Amino acid sequence: MNNNIQPAKRSGAVTKSDTTELKYKRLFVGGAGNVTIQHEGSDSVVTYTGVLAGTFLDVEGNRVMAATTATNIVWMDW
Repeated sequence: MNNNIQPAKRSGAVTKSDTTELKYKRLFVGGAGNVTIQHEGSDSVVTYTGVLAGTFLDVEGNRVMAATTATNIVWMDW
């Protein structure tokens, strides 16, 4: 987790989609599973495997891909 923690100024529920644009700097994962994201400014995707419920992922991205199996994900930005 980022040692320079700042409170989020914007947040919302994630819609898992290969086309829906989001802008986030952190994700909260409410239900365990895999999280597949597309980093902002990149066409490549990465999968975080076996993310536990209650995890904060400090990742900057623009999509949470449809292949994501984790649930109850919240995006955060500031």
